[in-house]
This record gives sequence, C-alpha cells and structure tokens, in this order.
Amino acid sequence: MQSGGLREATQQWLVEGCSCILGAADPEQPVSRTRTKSSSCRHDFVATTATCLFPNTTCFINHESIPSPQQSFAQFIKAYPGYSGTLPIDQIRAREYPHLSLTSHVSLDYVGLGLFSHPQLPSSSDLTVTFNPVSLKSQLHHGGQGSELEFSIKKRIMDFLNISENDYTMVFTANRSAAFRLVAESYPFKSSRNLLTVYDHRSEAAEALISSSEKRGARVMAAEFKWPGLRIHSARLRKMIKKKKQRGLFVFPLQSRASGAAYSYQWMKLAHEHGWHVLLDACALGPKHMDSFGLSLFRPDLLICSFYKVFGENPTGFGCLFVKKSVVPILEASAGADPGIVSIIPGKDGIDNMECRCLEQVDSLGLRVISSRGRYLINWLITALMKLQHPNRLDNFPLVIIYGPRVKFERGAALAFNIHDWKGEVVEPALVQKLADRNYISLGNGYLHHIWFLEDSLVRKSSDHRREIPVVTAALTFLANFEDVYRLWAFIAQFLDADFVEKERWRYTALNQNTVELL
Repeated sequence: MQSGGLREATQQWLVEGCSCILGAADPEQPVSRTRTKSSSCRHDFVATTATCLFPNTTCFINHESIPSPQQSFAQFIKAYPGYSGTLPIDQIRAREYPHLSLTSHVSLDYVGLGLFSHPQLPSSSDLTVTFNPVSLKSQLHHGGQGSELEFSIKKRIMDFLNISENDYTMVFTANRSAAFRLVAESYPFKSSRNLLTVYDHRSEAAEALISSSEKRGARVMAAEFKWPGLRIHSARLRKMIKKKKQRGLFVFPLQSRASGAAYSYQWMKLAHEHGWHVLLDACALGPKHMDSFGLSLFRPDLLICSFYKVFGENPTGFGCLFVKKSVVPILEASAGADPGIVSIIPGKDGIDNMECRCLEQVDSLGLRVISSRGRYLINWLITALMKLQHPNRLDNFPLVIIYGPRVKFERGAALAFNIHDWKGEVVEPALVQKLADRNYISLGNGYLHHIWFLEDSLVRKSSDHRREIPVVTAALTFLANFEDVYRLWAFIAQFLDADFVEKERWRYTALNQNTVELL
C-alpha cells in the first residue's frame, strides 16, 4: 500500500500533468549531424539520468539520510516526465491486480508474463494441466488441437506473439525446463553434434538442456562475457559460430534474466548463415517485445517461452515450445514418452473458452508504454543504488556492486548485484533474500558464470579465478511502479548500518517469533 506522502505526490503529478519529452537535457547542447535520431535519444537518456537524478548529492552514507518517497518521486518525475504516459499501467494494476497493494508485498522475483488477471483467479485455478505421455515428434505429427480450452489459449498466445500457425507448431510443456529437455531429447546431435549456449548466469532450464544433450553425445560450448559489463565476448563467440564443422544447435536469449543485458538479433542471423539451427529463448523478454522486433526477419528454428497464471498470486503455469514446421522432419523420436508435454483441460466447471485478460491488457498498452516504464524504473534504481557508500572509508567503498550494464537506454528491467559490508565482504545473497522477504520484498538469487576477466582484474584475483559469482537478482514486470523500486532501495540502504543484520535477529526474537538462523 502506498505511503501517504507518496500517494499525495502521485496524485499531484497526475493533476498537474507533464510533457512527454525525455527529460531535462540541455536544449542548447549541439548535436552532431552524423548522430542518428535513435543514438541521440539514447545519449540524451543517459545524460539526463546522470544530471537530473540526485544532482546535488555525491553519496548517501546513512539509511536515514536518503530522501523521502515523495521527494524521490518528485525528482523522478522531473527527470523522466515521459513516465506520465504510463499511467494506464497504474490503472490496470489498481483494477485488475488489487492484491499487490492490499498485501504490501513487492514481488521482484518474477521474470515473464501472466495469462490472467486477479479477478479471473477462481476460474484460472480451475484449469487442469495433465501430462501427455507422448514423444515430441509424435505430438508434432499427430497431436491434434486438444480440448477447446487448450485450442483457444494456444491460438491467443500465438496471436499475442505474432507467430503464424502456417510456419510453426506449438506444444505445451510442464515448464520452461521441460521445454528445453524436450529439445535435447529430439535434436539430431549425431549428425549435428555441437551445442552452443549464450547465458551469463546459471539457468536451471539451460542445465537441463546441457545435461540431456551431453548424454546424447553433444559437444557443449558456451559464450563468455567480459567483466564487469557482462557484454558478450564477440570475437570468441564469432569464432565459434564461424568455425568449419562447428554446426549444431545455437541457443540464444535476447536478454539475460539475471543481469538485464540485451543481445543483438544479429547473432541469430550469423548463426543461420553458418548452418546452425537456432533456438530462441524468449522467456526473459518483456511483454510486446517479441512481436515488435526482429522475428519477421530472423525467424528461429525453435522458440521457447513461458507463462504463469496470475502475477503476485499464482506463479504456476506452463511452458510453450514452438517448432518451425520445416524443422520437424529432422527431429528424432525419443526412446520413450517425453514426460514434459502437457495438455490443458477444463476443470469441474467445464470452461471451454477463457479470456487471457493479462495478454489483452498488454496488447492495449503497446510496446512504447511498457518499455518506457521499465526503462525509467530500472535506471532510477541503478542510479540510486550506486549512490550508497559506506561511511568512514577513505576509498569511497560502495555498498552495492552491480554486475552487467548500468545506466543504459536499451538494458532490460532485471538486475544482478551484491551488497558489501563495511569491511568489504560480500553479504551472502541468500541472507539478503531472506531479510528482504522479512521486509515484504521478494528477491531472487543465482550465479553468474562464463565470465571472462582481464588478467589484472582485482575481482579475478580476489575470487581466486572462480568462474561463478553468487548474486542477488531483482526483476521488474510491466506492473512495477515507483514505490516498488523505492522500497527496495530503502531496504538495501539499511545495510549501511554495520549492525543491521544483528538488529534484525534481535527484532524477531523480541517479537516472540521462531528464530530463523540468518547466517
């Protein structure tokens, strides 16, 4: 629930309105004639973020010194007046997802999109997902359309993603990992031996793909990512793609679920040109991105995405595997029935057609509104986190270390970071996650991997050359608002107090709650 001050500031902003220009960049500043409109927009966005957020503040060294919610929101709107154009999202959130405000819980551990809104929860919970004991190849050839309910949901998803039934066949899977495992069990690794993946983090689904593929004789390779921005090591990846006799399956996400790093569609094009089959992992993409960019030009051979039921309430759902019809003949029949294929059937009420209201809402909002909102919120959060510094340190040691892109126009709305105590030691991500949950904020944690360090990198030396880094993760869905990111910032700022963790332990003991070990 919004605090009174923030609610008043929000209402004042809505009453007064504001222009939809990017921000307060200096209009007198000359722009190079050779700079395109797109690059100029990106440059101006970064400049606005740097100059208009916390303009008179070098750093915050005490959690009590950070500005109030209403002060922060007023400054946020001044820097990003275009946020006013995202008001329809607030209206949808209030009308269709009231539980997000009533519970006062901030959900930042979700990546992806739901199918239904909260008023649909009773009906959506009545859906039954059953395992279909059939191989992927058999399902693609003889599966049929399933129940009326399954057919209507499948058609709505394909329409939403702008994927043609003439070009692709869709299969429902138990989850994202099951979809990857199905591909591994069916891809012809005997004739196309190589598996090349592009993930800057440990992924359960990717691990399922790799494990199953190796058992079938695949030779596994992985892209590397340059420290600390986690950009793809382009020279090495290009060499692996172009190398003769290096043909097989190229698994490519357009965006990192952990760091928010965005990758170019051109990698798919390059892989296709050199004989690779391309599997596009679209699970981390924001709503409306897939049907708006690239797929009409760079059509993957396989595509995987996933949907949960209701954001913040019912995280169950299913995965979707799309197979280009021209690729179906090369797939191999697995030895037995694949356990990952599911069917969707009506529950006890026998519903045959159900509106996917969340997809309808996203369609009505459009790409510009959704992407702008995420861009403003994630870049404000990054800027705010980088302003937190430990007191009494001559080296201006930051409280938060961010991995991957920092302030950037085209980054995704996900963030990987670590919190350091006053001695410079990393606070364990699992501990941060647990303390956040006690403050009604859900975060994730994971591991960054395949990191390429410079030889003189202090991080490499201090980490004993380890190739995996445990991190805290946060992700913003299209329903996130300013209060969500402010509450995360205020929570993290408490770690500036050297005794914060110990105080939390005693606070819960004093409330006569069961003691849960934090360390």
